[in-house]
Amino acid sequence: MMMLYGKKFYNKYKDYILFNKNIIIAGTAALIVGTFFTQFYAQQNKNNFLNAIVTLLVEYAIYIPLFGLFYYFDNRDKYVDPLSGKKNYAIIKNDIIKLFAIFSISEIIYAVSKVSIHFQLMQLSFEPYEASMIGSFTAWFIFLVVINYGAKFVKLFKSSNV
Repeated sequence: MMMLYGKKFYNKYKDYILFNKNIIIAGTAALIVGTFFTQFYAQQNKNNFLNAIVTLLVEYAIYIPLFGLFYYFDNRDKYVDPLSGKKNYAIIKNDIIKLFAIFSISEIIYAVSKVSIHFQLMQLSFEPYEASMIGSFTAWFIFLVVINYGAKFVKLFKSSNV
């Protein structure tokens, strides 16, 4: 009974589960690289605000390509017409526009939250890696809430009954 419920739940929310999985895996990779980078950068430059900004850019350099790759692999069948076997560029374009819209808003919120928290914690004498991790986790929480509501709002996953 519980297995049936779990499978039913997964099938209902599959697109959102995969979407969030991709965000979390790509975000974790970015967090790890960002944590090491911020500590290294702090030894080279004592400007805490610059450290927070540059670390954010390094994290984005890891996160965005990884997320794009994972999202593509999870959704590539969605973009192929089952009858002709050809890519449906109208669906691809529509999803890119929706992804751009929800990521634009969510990433602005993430960036402002992450940099603000990272900077403030470094001003309070936290170790750079601690400030980066705390800032990232806090900003991630806010980001995940906003991006999931955004995905629902723009109907990124039409087949989901959410």
